[in-house]
Amino acid sequence: MRTLYDVQQLLKQFGVYVHLGKRLWDIELTSIELRHIYDAGLIDGKVYRDAKLVLVREHRLETNEAFNHNLLEEKFK
Repeated sequence: MRTLYDVQQLLKQFGVYVHLGKRLWDIELTSIELRHIYDAGLIDGKVYRDAKLVLVREHRLETNEAFNHNLLEEKFK
């Protein structure tokens, strides 16, 4: 499991589809849904850990991108 898409495909196996319109929101809700699936005992710890690490990385990349975008806007005002 390497991408947000991979994690979304995992959730899809359980009938969970996440699309809120903003990528950051999708990542956050996907993380919540992943936890619910893990707590229900539907996936094991290794799958949960791997998926969670992907989501943490994607969240960090998305927030850094938003931060950099805001810096550029300020610079060119």
